[in-house]
Amino acid sequence: MWTIFKKELNSFLTSLIGYITIFVFLIINGLLLWIIKYGVNVFDSAMATLDGLFFISPWVFLFLISAITMKMFADERKNGTIEILLTQPVRDISIILGKFFASVCIVLLSVLPTFLYIICVYQLGSPIGNLDIGGIFGSYIGLVFLGATFCSIGIFSSSLTNNQIVAFILSAILCLLVYNGFDFIAQIPTLSKYDLTIKNLGIAYHYNSISRGVVDSRDVVYFLSIMMLFILLTKISLESRNWKK
Repeated sequence: MWTIFKKELNSFLTSLIGYITIFVFLIINGLLLWIIKYGVNVFDSAMATLDGLFFISPWVFLFLISAITMKMFADERKNGTIEILLTQPVRDISIILGKFFASVCIVLLSVLPTFLYIICVYQLGSPIGNLDIGGIFGSYIGLVFLGATFCSIGIFSSSLTNNQIVAFILSAILCLLVYNGFDFIAQIPTLSKYDLTIKNLGIAYHYNSISRGVVDSRDVVYFLSIMMLFILLTKISLESRNWKK
């Protein structure tokens, strides 16, 4: 697993597209938070808060993480190296986890520079320092869990095809459905009786819960369960190569 992790991380950090992906994430967040006059602009808020960052990031993550993970297995299939990789004396789950943790690490590298925003908002407080630090760090924990969950979905999508573009689109769609799809289903009038139960199935409900600054064990268990589910599905997808022989 460690060898796969280092290989994937090194591959990303030595390619131009890797830095472009991180740069785009920071630029989009920076423009919407500090420059463009939109509902999430920090200067439009009456309070010193980073709520805008945690509102924007999940939507940016849909595309950022899909771009990060799209080549994880799709590229291996396209280049014909998937069979070589999977016949090595390494378990499939170790290969999957190596790629998964590498993608999570890349997401963390993308999020890390946004810590500078905390300093900026801290200075904007009236008085200076009037900031809910606990709530902000709780939101960052939620963002990390969200990013890791999207990574597991992206890797699963990449395992289904040898086309990176298809993997990207499939990942973005699946992330969107799991993130916000259940909220839309809960709004169906005939299901209004079960709306809370249905919302509980979606990522958005648990992400918003953690973003309030309280890390509930139920939310943590939910995120870990979704990650394990898609990692298991990825393993099944890779093992299916044997069924076709």
